[in-house]
Amino acid sequence: MKKDKALVVFSGGQDSTTCLFWALEHFKEVHTITFTYGQRHSNEVDAARKIASDAGVDFHPVDITQIASIGKNSLTDSSMEMDKEKPAGSVPNTFVPGRNLFFLSIAAVYARESGIYDIVTGVSQTDFSGYPDCRDTFIRSMNVSLNLAMDSQFVIHTPLMWLDKAQTWALADRLGVFELVRNETITCYNGVSGNGCGHCPACRLRNEGLRKCLENKGK
Repeated sequence: MKKDKALVVFSGGQDSTTCLFWALEHFKEVHTITFTYGQRHSNEVDAARKIASDAGVDFHPVDITQIASIGKNSLTDSSMEMDKEKPAGSVPNTFVPGRNLFFLSIAAVYARESGIYDIVTGVSQTDFSGYPDCRDTFIRSMNVSLNLAMDSQFVIHTPLMWLDKAQTWALADRLGVFELVRNETITCYNGVSGNGCGHCPACRLRNEGLRKCLENKGK
């Protein structure tokens, strides 16, 4: 039986789009919240708006561009060259400090005011690119903090937490949105839709997962 309502933290990329359709499978009513934070691939918001509209779900954009002014990273500073690999002993410079902390905090406030207590996010510890705020321990602690901060009982759902990119593609296929995810989402850090630019870290991770998924389908 489907639960009542859920809010999806939705970027318009591969992971959050897969999570959107996962939520539609599990909840009667689904809403989305999308953030503009000064990201160089801000056209992902336009992709998110279109996908949400086509799916018939509520779309709520939020501008938090101020976070671009308080942390130095290559996703919000186009003058920086992106790290292609995770530096030894450090996080890659594509990491936006506090991004998921901000996203989930704002999403929870919006959800509470909308009578929603189930929040869905597409983070993954399996393919997390070295971003500490994609780890299961962070999500669990954030869930507790949100419940304490607002005296509420939120549940943060992470359908992709233990899936690699090939498995995420396979989930999209099972949900019937493989081609939508492949052609209409924007995961590329340079804002190129579909298969993307092919050389930024997000594209390389996405496309390697796609290659493995197609190989597995051919077996």
